[in-house]
Amino acid sequence: MDLRKLKTLIDLVSESNISELEITEAEGKVRIVKAGAEAAPIQYVQALAAPGAATAPAAAAPAASAQPAPAAAPAQSGHVVKSPMVGTFYRASSPGAAPFVEIGSQVKEGDTICIVEAMKILNEIEADKSGTITQILGENGQAVEYGQPLFIIE
Repeated sequence: MDLRKLKTLIDLVSESNISELEITEAEGKVRIVKAGAEAAPIQYVQALAAPGAATAPAAAAPAASAQPAPAAAPAQSGHVVKSPMVGTFYRASSPGAAPFVEIGSQVKEGDTICIVEAMKILNEIEADKSGTITQILGENGQAVEYGQPLFIIE
């Protein structure tokens, strides 16, 4: 499956009320799960598990999830470089190599700052703005979502 088709599928899922989509083709299998789609069943199960305390866990869960989001928003006070695809985030070209950038690194527009591996293809992600890397938001070797912030450049 090519990346354009994958991006189109991701856009369709994000714009619809579908929470999960799984497609199997000759090249492989793709599963797209909308962010937050897994949180609703957990809250529903908690409400069924304790009928007397159904309001307390349901009220506590939104408050807990609402606090990290405002705390993260002010920390991102520069240009945000987002992942252009779903894949695995790598800071270096190979496990033993030095990372492409560190906090404080000066980058020019077009410099490679990381790699996102999608379907066994290593995609070099380039800085779309010149400046200084002030934050690295992705963790090496971890999965990233389409549009997930990876770096802050100021």
